[in-house]
Amino acid sequence: MTHGRVALQRAAQRFTGGDPDAGIDTRHAFSFSGFYDPDNVRFGPLAACNEERLAPGAGFAEHPHRDVEIVTWVVEGELTHEDSAGHRTVIRPGDLQRLSAGAGVRHSERNEGAGPLRFVQMWLTPRDFGGTPSYEVVRALPERPYRLSGADAVLHVRRPHGGDRPELPDAPFLYVHVVRGRVRLAGEELGEGDAARIQDAAGLTAEAAAGGAELLVWEMFAEPRFG
Repeated sequence: MTHGRVALQRAAQRFTGGDPDAGIDTRHAFSFSGFYDPDNVRFGPLAACNEERLAPGAGFAEHPHRDVEIVTWVVEGELTHEDSAGHRTVIRPGDLQRLSAGAGVRHSERNEGAGPLRFVQMWLTPRDFGGTPSYEVVRALPERPYRLSGADAVLHVRRPHGGDRPELPDAPFLYVHVVRGRVRLAGEELGEGDAARIQDAAGLTAEAAAGGAELLVWEMFAEPRFG
């Protein structure tokens, strides 16, 4: 069966960023900040998939965003979010946070907890620019699709147990990020921090190794339009 065009990115191939002296360790999947690779700018509308690790007390001071959909998935610890629209929330493991920046918003992110914080943050380019910023937190997101209508994309969370082979969506652009555990996908073994980018995905499954796994799966339908 045709699976589509598959490209793997191992955890060790990610660009290392952040500020270690400030307790921030970041692993970038795409060109970001001071790192630029013209062949690795985006995949469909997905323009960033950052693995963030923040020591207690560390964080990102208030900074601006516009024309971007930001989706955050907390893996370990607690993430404190504040923004210029008046939201102040604490995001915990299994919670999903969405910030649609619209025409402009400012926010900060910090680890105010006593232990380490680890989260995955993904940026997607919206179909339309401008508009009023919006914000949402889904507590303990169940295994059901989360539709990001602003970017014509759907996020699936998969938690297969050892030996399970859940089907993955068929899509023009499919991005699979392994949060934890190990899976077998398109004949390849993927571990924590590995990712697969599949174009024209069809008939794919992800078989979990013993101990199970957790996957973030983006089902995406179109390249972003600019200009």
